Amino acid sequence: MEVKIGVQHAPREISIESAQSAEEVEKAVADAVSGTSTLLSLVDENGHKVLIPADRLAYVEIGQPASRKVGFGASM
Repeated sequence: MEVKIGVQHAPREISIESAQSAEEVEKAVADAVSGTSTLLSLVDENGHKVLIPADRLAYVEIGQPASRKVGFGASM
């Protein structure tokens, strides 16, 4: 599942492919925003942990898994 995270005072968003379900990501974001947790902690497909201070979150987009494109043709 693709997760895009906007961080305050950062020019680019963080985009990760996570093996976590949408419900798990949503719960982690809700815990961070409500103050239950001081960090938003997510794990990407490769097992790398991404930690973001909760007070720096601007937005979080939870999307669908990205499909992989195969081939050498150029799209027009």
